[in-house]
Amino acid sequence: MTNINHALATELAVSQQQVDAAVRLLDEGATVPFIARYRKEATGGLDDTQLRNLHSRLGYLRELEDRRTVILNSITEQGKLTDALKKELLTADTKTRLEDLYLPFKPKRRTKGQMAIEAGLQPLADSLFDNPNQDPQQLAAGYIKPDEGIADTKAALDGAKYILMERFAEQADLLDAVRRHLSQHGQLQARVVAGQEQTGAKFKDYFEHQEPIGKVPSHRLLAMLRGRNEGVLSLSLVVDTEADSHPCEAIIARHVGWQNKGRAADAWLAGVVSWTWRVKLSLQMETELLGQSRELAEAEAIKVFALNLQDLLMAAPAGARVTMGLDPGIRTGVKVVVVDGTGKLLAQDTVYPFEPFKKVEQSLRTLDELCRRHQVSLVSIGNGTASRETERLVETLMKQSPELKLQKVVVSEAGASVYSASELAANEFPDLDVSLRGAVSIARRLQDPLAELVKIDPKSIGVGQYQHDVSQSQLARNLDAVVEDCVNAVGVDINMASAPLLTRVSGLTPTLAQNIVAYRDEQGAFTERKQLLKVPRLGPKAFEQCAGFLRIRDGKNPLDASSVHPEAYPVVKRIQERLQQPVQNLIGNSSLLQTLNPQDYTDADFGLPTVQDILKELDKPGRDPRPEFKAARFMEGVEKPSDLIPDMVLEGVVTNVTNFGAFVDIGVHQDGLVHISALTDRFIKDPREVVKAGDIVKVKVMEVDLQRKRIALTMRLEQNAADHGSGNNSSRNNGGPRREEHKPAGNGDKGQHNSRPARKEQPAPQGAMGAALAAALQKKK
Repeated sequence: MTNINHALATELAVSQQQVDAAVRLLDEGATVPFIARYRKEATGGLDDTQLRNLHSRLGYLRELEDRRTVILNSITEQGKLTDALKKELLTADTKTRLEDLYLPFKPKRRTKGQMAIEAGLQPLADSLFDNPNQDPQQLAAGYIKPDEGIADTKAALDGAKYILMERFAEQADLLDAVRRHLSQHGQLQARVVAGQEQTGAKFKDYFEHQEPIGKVPSHRLLAMLRGRNEGVLSLSLVVDTEADSHPCEAIIARHVGWQNKGRAADAWLAGVVSWTWRVKLSLQMETELLGQSRELAEAEAIKVFALNLQDLLMAAPAGARVTMGLDPGIRTGVKVVVVDGTGKLLAQDTVYPFEPFKKVEQSLRTLDELCRRHQVSLVSIGNGTASRETERLVETLMKQSPELKLQKVVVSEAGASVYSASELAANEFPDLDVSLRGAVSIARRLQDPLAELVKIDPKSIGVGQYQHDVSQSQLARNLDAVVEDCVNAVGVDINMASAPLLTRVSGLTPTLAQNIVAYRDEQGAFTERKQLLKVPRLGPKAFEQCAGFLRIRDGKNPLDASSVHPEAYPVVKRIQERLQQPVQNLIGNSSLLQTLNPQDYTDADFGLPTVQDILKELDKPGRDPRPEFKAARFMEGVEKPSDLIPDMVLEGVVTNVTNFGAFVDIGVHQDGLVHISALTDRFIKDPREVVKAGDIVKVKVMEVDLQRKRIALTMRLEQNAADHGSGNNSSRNNGGPRREEHKPAGNGDKGQHNSRPARKEQPAPQGAMGAALAAALQKKK
């Protein structure tokens, strides 16, 4: 275990003492959020990202150690463990290296090489390899044994060839050398399967495609793999060479110490080397390297999914405001609900303002009446079919009745249908139509995105790419970790939280979450944290893990509304006693708190990091790490693309972030594109360095193509529209989007992030700006 912890410390660039403490806490059942927040002294301040990495690598290294033990025992039992081999096994730092070393000793089915050894052909193989000056035919004549299946010299030489071939292919250092060469020089080649040209047209860009396997971007590799799985593409690993023999054959020859010098047996040995590559290693290496590349691509796809999910979950909450939720629809009507500040359903209805009914005035009267009766202040509009039409309906209502002071926001409705058909929704609203349940979700996710979205499987929220192509277990683990970190970073009001939200709190299982809700329903609202210990099956360990993340507003102890852990209440008491002030006078008293020296309140149990956190929390108790809610203020009179004028500066909201830029809604029913080179005046590799979905940004209009509905924007406000497209534009910083960045990914997942309704195909635009926009918009679709 010490070796594992030492390796982890080296990888994470932290001390082994920090790792020792973190591993001990994890083994004791502590969660990552709890360790990161309340055990800073023990871990030296490791944050949740470091702890997540540590936890993941700890699992891998422990599996490696378990496998190492099995292999050592196996080779020892065979009586073949030498000191040199043991040393190599003990120093192997990857599972691949460990398995390579074990290969010669691994129990396997009888191979042709083993059968040849049993037939007595090993001396022939050794003799020809050791002394290539001998004539293979003459030497093999002495090994003909018809009774053992060796009828002639060809059979004898073939048997000897299998012996050497298998011997070469089981040498760990050779495998490593071939693997490294292919990783650096191998080309992934994709070809269309004959007859699949029409069926697989969506993969057309890969019908004749080749690029270095070590440089294939994750989205392209996953697209090609999907094409192969659908029977449209064939994939192979090739190495360009001008020599007569394959470069990997040269690596094999060099490794085993053989050179073709024209001796009697050299032609036969050349065949052995060739067979070693073509028969034994070629397919094995192709499968292995493709598998490794896929693992890396999946890891990248999962990482992007996790980052997008984090942005969505940590979006600014509108708060406890009465909200109208609108689930747009055309034929089926617009589903309307009103929920109070706690998310409780107050009213529901359906209006039919669009074809074929066109009951616009009646719909406006219904919405107006509901808003007045329940004092609605927010209108949350789902972004699906008829979203823009519904948004215009609300705009009309706002113009007709400005005294309502409504604020409208278009939100992603991804996953709302999943929630509405779930058992949770059925239990909450047994008599409510499924489509109206979806409208409730749309309203609530504006009030508090985190509290509502935790009710939905993260994979159904719609912010991922290739989510059905990656390892589902790994995806689930990573997304669950994101949800857990987000929920615990914000904290949970125990008297309002749903069971799904409580389940995500550190230390709480689904059973405990349900028990908390049941206790709350039976006994009434919690008035202090220590009441949690009365919840069935919630013991001291679970209390320790969860208490600091649960909030009780207006309870008996003001500290219960903060993130100060109950175990640290004695520290606050010492502060009170020294200052002779009640805790109410400390909370929010910045001027007083700033005069305190944290070191004065440390002791053997609570170190400086904990005391510093306590003082910060007393200053701003229960602070929410999420940004303040605000909606973009669209410029009055700018409602359609024709209203835009070059160099006009507008406010907008980022709707989608891609690898080549960001799309921004500026209130004209058509998102504009800020190319990566126009996001900032410095070089960046990833647009997320500057923006994320949901950000409110200021942009300047660079170019508007009304015919093709293309809007080019910049966040470099000093840039002028007159320079756009010239040699003076910002493309010198990051370069235009490369063609391969916009190759289609096949049939993209429906859950892929798409904050706007699908756009109709447009004629190909002209010019560099047009080409970039066309490719970008095609990718966004």
